[in-house]
Amino acid sequence: MATIPDRADLEIRRLNNDADKLEAEARKLMAEAYKFEAEKAKLSAERSKLESDTRFSPWIILAQGTLAAAALMGAGAAIAKLLMG
Repeated sequence: MATIPDRADLEIRRLNNDADKLEAEARKLMAEAYKFEAEKAKLSAERSKLESDTRFSPWIILAQGTLAAAALMGAGAAIAKLLMG
């Protein structure tokens, strides 16, 4: 024989449904938090790389300029040697 569920059973079911929804929402928020942490780590690494590039770029430019000047002087000396005999 089918019985009519009493109010306590209905309230328990409603509370269980609400708890399931809250747990799903909590899992979703945790996944978003992990995603934001990964993005934060990525941006931090990118910032560190840019800071490193900025710190070393004047020295790299200086070294490249020195090498270019040496190459031009060497080429000039070679041309002068050819022309002078």
